[in-house]
Amino acid sequence: MRIVFAGSPEVAAVSLAKILDDGEHEVLAVITRPPARSGRGLTRKPSPVGALAHERGVPTLTPTSAKDPQLHAALAELAPDCAPVVGYGALIPPALLAVPRHGWVNLHFSLLPAWRGAAPAQAAIAAGDEVTGVTTFLLEEGLDTGPVFGRATETIRADDTGGSLLERLALTGAHLLATTLSGLQSGALVPEPQPQDGASYAPKISAADAQVRWELPAHVVERRIRAMTPAPGAWTVFQGKRLKLGPLARPKEQVCGLRPGELRAAKSEVHVGAGAEVLALGEVRPEGKGAMRAVDWARGARLAPGSTFDGPHAGGQVTASSDRASTQHR
Repeated sequence: MRIVFAGSPEVAAVSLAKILDDGEHEVLAVITRPPARSGRGLTRKPSPVGALAHERGVPTLTPTSAKDPQLHAALAELAPDCAPVVGYGALIPPALLAVPRHGWVNLHFSLLPAWRGAAPAQAAIAAGDEVTGVTTFLLEEGLDTGPVFGRATETIRADDTGGSLLERLALTGAHLLATTLSGLQSGALVPEPQPQDGASYAPKISAADAQVRWELPAHVVERRIRAMTPAPGAWTVFQGKRLKLGPLARPKEQVCGLRPGELRAAKSEVHVGAGAEVLALGEVRPEGKGAMRAVDWARGARLAPGSTFDGPHAGGQVTASSDRASTQHR
């Protein structure tokens, strides 16, 4: 088939690489977000998908909006048979949905209808799900509501972070997307409507949502921090300054008597109260500094008895229940 691929982040580049390496389809062009300023010099850098397309010699379209009339004109001229989309980062307007004769095939990082929306992998970890997966479906105007072509499952490990889970889902999803495109090409694949029951939602996570709420139960705090690692990165406040936190652990020794957010430095670890229990800090990153072990940070911070993290404050959109977190892969 003649295809136009739409996507932006690294997880999408995995799928594009798979399609290009297989050589089964002609990739006419790639649609991705415009180069963004990053790094100390604030130089403009292409998205991971854009960088891969440039490396492989694939023409790239970088509209500032999916509603750009020039994008519609360019896509109509290319006349693709299908448009696979992975993490493009913007809703596809109805006028564009109608262009490819096989439509837009979206790869989503959950087992739909569970965790529709922007942060499905993070939401699954935060909710304590044991299994998640990937889904390919026909894109329509609703939010991740289109009929399904295929699914593949992935076990969530006890130490998974949002980053590690997405890495595996990206690989599993790339194979599922390639299989879906082959099925469309042969005419053997027909999408089936999603079930009416079991829908849940994973809204985009903001930096404010990533602030740790130490009054929540310890298992909820631990899951949420893993879910938000590495992005957007869980954080708390100590002496008026933001402190980023890596995944927490259970203490090596029995500890009790710490209020939510209260700190205590032991010889080999730093303890913090979470709900009615105690956890041990892992890696931390103070403002303006690199990542370091919590015991090294505590030594420099000279923790006094009764020291606490500032707050806790209620953070908003990490919900569906109190321990549910949530990103957008369209």
